[in-house]
Amino acid sequence: MNIALVWLRDDLRLDDQPALRAALDRGLRPLPVYIHAPEEEGAWVPGAASLAWRRRSLAALADALERRGSRLLLSRGPTLAALQALAARTGAEAVLWTRRYEPAIEQRDAHIKRSLRQAGLHAESFNGALLFEPWDLATRQGDPYRVFTPFWKSARAHWRAPVTWDAPARLPALDAVDLSAGERLDDLLPAPRPAWDAGFWQRFTPGEDGARAALHAFLDGAVHGYAQGRDFAAEAGTSRLSPHLHHGELSVRRIAAAVLAAGDAIAEADRDRFLAELGWREFAHHVLHHYPRVPDHNLDPRFDDFPWAPADETQLEAWRHGRTGVPIVDAGMRELWHTGWMHNRVRMVVASWLSKHLRQHWRHGARWFWDTLVDADLANNTQGWQWTAGTGADAAPYFRVFNPVSQARRFDPDGAYIARWVPELAGLPLPARFAPWEHPELARRLAPAYPPRPQVELAAGRADALAAFATLRRGAP
Repeated sequence: MNIALVWLRDDLRLDDQPALRAALDRGLRPLPVYIHAPEEEGAWVPGAASLAWRRRSLAALADALERRGSRLLLSRGPTLAALQALAARTGAEAVLWTRRYEPAIEQRDAHIKRSLRQAGLHAESFNGALLFEPWDLATRQGDPYRVFTPFWKSARAHWRAPVTWDAPARLPALDAVDLSAGERLDDLLPAPRPAWDAGFWQRFTPGEDGARAALHAFLDGAVHGYAQGRDFAAEAGTSRLSPHLHHGELSVRRIAAAVLAAGDAIAEADRDRFLAELGWREFAHHVLHHYPRVPDHNLDPRFDDFPWAPADETQLEAWRHGRTGVPIVDAGMRELWHTGWMHNRVRMVVASWLSKHLRQHWRHGARWFWDTLVDADLANNTQGWQWTAGTGADAAPYFRVFNPVSQARRFDPDGAYIARWVPELAGLPLPARFAPWEHPELARRLAPAYPPRPQVELAAGRADALAAFATLRRGAP
């Protein structure tokens, strides 16, 4: 039986793994390979939190393969040279992988595919990350979508029940294959020292087993009431599947199929709201593919002349480390620092504070999230920041400025989220916990270590942002 290299990247699973399935369907022995080449990802080299997750995910995948009689081979880049060398050493006749959609990676992968085919190898890629590939859907005029609602309407019109593939119980043995070129995981991706990622693993378990457990927990719990509960910061009302999706430990088809299979056990409003969240992820990849400059440039060109405030490192550092003086913002930033994740509603609030009240360019926030989020997905991260800043797809009304106090009162009504992540405020009564500067004597006595006032006064920051937006409305659309 001949060999196929199954080249793994952000698809670290055996279940519903199209490249693995293709190898087996062709009667080939799959040799799973991971090649570490972050420098090939252009300006968006994977961040520290993402790499910490990847290390653990690779370890879990290696264990899963060994239990099935196979192996995971680890190697270093350059990727093309590594694949060619491995194919020559093992006698592989094919290289199979699932597609990625980041601009630098798409270009790199196209070159790799051409080069492997020119060398006489069978090279083929598959969709393993999306329900709809970015080129599957278009407007009636044949253009890419820039607004989510018509995109999702079109997607639902083209919807087909997801068909998934179960991981095999056993895989062909690789006893006679030369695996001597493999790297050790500790050499390829050393564990963080000091262990700044320790808090991550109190909340998440990387790997395919952890992903399936998270999916089952969601279907047994948070999906019921999801349409409303997803917005409340102190509650476990979201799926928390985003890190598993980003690293490909669980396919989006598997998630969608599981939700649909539950039928009437899930209320229609909850099911539709969750599927729309998966659709927002699809839309993000659609936009990134068709507008590959968006990670660094405004999708809406009017914002190219927007009067952002000069970069202020003091303000940025206070925002990064949860010292803005705005409790809900500081709670979100501290949750991110400790867990590598942040509640989605709070992500919008902290992004609005940075890009609108402070008028710091959204790229500063996107870069910080990229390095600190365990689910740092380029398409989602870019779309989230540009949507909140008003510069991207579906961003109208772009002049919306979140009031962080109103958001806290509405979506953390008991102040539990703030109390957990900003413990110096836990002793304040509820009104003061949302806006301690409105109760200066109480805050000075019970929370002396907390900043006495916000970075900017809320009304003034909002007024400055609206004045800046007014310059856009006078400009060309």
